[in-house]
This record gives sequence, C-alpha cells and structure tokens, in this order.
Amino acid sequence: MIQMVKSAFKIFKAHLRNHPVAMGIFMFCAFLLVGVEVWFAFAAPPTQNWLAKNLQNIKNNNPDDYAFAVFGDNKNSHATFPELLREVSRDKELCFAIDLGDMVFDGEIEKYRYFFRQVHKNMNIPLLTAIGNHELHEKGRGLYYDLFGPFYYSFMIGRDYFIVVDDANEKGLDQWQHQWLEKELQKTANYSHRFVFMHVPLFDPRGPRHHHCLPAGAAHSLLDLFKKYKVSHVFASHIHSYYTGNWEGIPYTITGGAGGELVGRDPDHDFFHYLKVSVKGTDTSISVMPIATPDFEWFDRVGSMAWIYFHAALRLHGVEIAIFLLMVYALTVAFEIKGSETHHK
Repeated sequence: MIQMVKSAFKIFKAHLRNHPVAMGIFMFCAFLLVGVEVWFAFAAPPTQNWLAKNLQNIKNNNPDDYAFAVFGDNKNSHATFPELLREVSRDKELCFAIDLGDMVFDGEIEKYRYFFRQVHKNMNIPLLTAIGNHELHEKGRGLYYDLFGPFYYSFMIGRDYFIVVDDANEKGLDQWQHQWLEKELQKTANYSHRFVFMHVPLFDPRGPRHHHCLPAGAAHSLLDLFKKYKVSHVFASHIHSYYTGNWEGIPYTITGGAGGELVGRDPDHDFFHYLKVSVKGTDTSISVMPIATPDFEWFDRVGSMAWIYFHAALRLHGVEIAIFLLMVYALTVAFEIKGSETHHK
C-alpha cells in the first residue's frame, strides 16, 4: 500500500513538473471542490424554528370563514413545485398551507437550502410541514428537527383543531406519540372540525396489490382512534396521486402531486395538483387545483421523471459537477500531452 502511494506521488510530481498549467488547474479545482463541500457542511442553516415562526404568522381575520392549501411529495421539484407555490400565493383566500412531507429528495442540508429558496421566492403565506420518509434519508431526522421543530404538533384556528402527526417511518406511531394523539383528540370534543395531517396514509386506495401505506395493525389502531373521536378529515400524501373517499366513515384525501415523479397514468388520479380546503362555519369543502402535468403516454411520463431528477441534480450540484469535469479535463490534457511526448520520442 505504501509503495502504491509512493508510486502515485512520483507520477503526480512528474506531471506537475512537466505540465504545470494543467496540473495547477487540477489542484486548484480539487481544493475548490473540498471548499464547497466544507461550506455545505458548516455553513449556517437556512432556517431554524420554521414551524413556530410560521404558526405565529398565520393571519386570519374571520375564523368562521377561511381557506388553506394542502399538498405533498414535491421532492426538490425544479419546475412544478415553484409553479404550485405561485398558484397558491395568487389565491387571496388562502391564509396558510401545509406540506405533507417528502419535501426533499433526501435529508442532506443542500436539498433543504434549495427547498427554502423556492419557498422564499415563490410563496407569500405561512407554510407548515409534516415530516415524510424522504426527510429521514441520510440520517435527516435530526436535521429536520433543527430546521423545522417538533415532528408532531397541534394548533387551533377558531373552533377548528389541527393535528399533524409523524408516521414517516412507514410503520406507525410509537406509544408515546399515540398517547399524545389520543390526548389531543380528547381536547377536540367541542370543536367544529378535527383535521389530521400525516405523510403515510392508513390504507392504499389502489387495492390489495399496492401497499404504499401503513401496516394493517398500525393503520387499524389509528382508524379506531379517529372513529372514536369523530375526526372530520384525514389528509395524507406518500402516494404520488390524488384519491379521496372514506375509511369506515372517516373522510380522507391523499394529495401527493406537488412535483415528485408521477408513476401512474390515470388522468383521474395521476396528475400534479394541490388542495384548497375552505371552511365556512361547520361546513368544509375541498377543491382539487390541477397544475400543468405531462401527457399520460408512457414515454412522456418516463421522460418527465428522468428530467425531474437530472435537472434537480444540476440545480443542487451544478457547481460540484462543473469543478469535477474541469478536474477530469485537466488530467486528460496532462496525460495526453505526456503520451504524445512519449510517442514522439
């Protein structure tokens, strides 16, 4: 091993002596790439206590007549998500929005920086969040807490009670959160509406061949709780589609069309969208607000999915990719020159 390192260092010194410009560019790019990665690791976080700040900023002059938006699974979308945010911001009836998770492709800090840049640039109302399974990738649970705050929480608007739970592990609630949830639901007896928000739905509405939902035991445990306390509506995402119905009398809506890849091709379900939930006294209405969606042909959907991730990679890591390519080019030039000289001799 030591001999290999010595040989590599000897080759490097020879190329540096014979081709100082190309190797100088290579060394400069290497240090620059390290610097970029260090900056990503140690730069100040893009925000802190996001949920607490946004809850305080909700402005609602009439708690008996208001509206809010719900969406999920944007996953660092570069085009659809900003357009969705602009559409939401143009609706003056909306006083806040809730993102049901999978906001980022994984839990790396640069993904969140990109997410917050999109929100700050395109949205002018408070945005609340629920944690999704993609936020857990890259050991991201701790980072989510540092940026947003608690994994589950509740708040009130007038006579309406809002509960956001954490089922991002796709297994269900642990006993402490389950006890917390029941205590929260016990408080809602005299409220007009009891809205519950979660990332992973209790059941998959697409049928028994699909299992993009909680395990049956965890799902039925929550459903019993929702039925006991007469939950008004459950909102979830995780499935990149739109579905609505009821689970043994409990109304639900799945809204996973905020910009992540669309796998299905059913025009009634598989399209980009958000929900507008209007509350007027004891009545609630939910409107589906479509966003421009690629064609339903298989080739168009696959091409759109590939472009989502390719473009996101360029946006998130464009600088590092450019530096790396320049390093490769500098090495190639150095070795080509050396090879040409050797051949000429």
